[in-house]
Amino acid sequence: MEKKKLLLAEDDELLASLLNFRLVKGGYEVKVSSDGRAVKEHLAEHTPDLIISDIMMPYFSGIELIDYVRKELNLNTPIIIISSAGNEENVLTAFELGANDFISKPISPSELIVRIKRELLKV
Repeated sequence: MEKKKLLLAEDDELLASLLNFRLVKGGYEVKVSSDGRAVKEHLAEHTPDLIISDIMMPYFSGIELIDYVRKELNLNTPIIIISSAGNEENVLTAFELGANDFISKPISPSELIVRIKRELLKV
């Protein structure tokens, strides 16, 4: 069975490294991007099976990423937002723009994997 491809957009290097390790160990192929510009470049060349994105990133926020993926690229790729800025406005905006899930930091890698599996079953 082919590994599912995930795009992880996270500017916190330590968290990105931890999540990447756990996701790869969980059987996923992971591309890590540390800022919005790198995310856009990756999406221009590859369509992941699922996107995990922080809200606050340099150059291109997670909110802008949702809008870009849904409106510019017209993709239905599942998007899970992770953020320490889990205020109601950010959560509602993310869902209104087309995010599939929202997890507040601090994040449990095990919970993230369960949510990824749930979203990938829907596709």
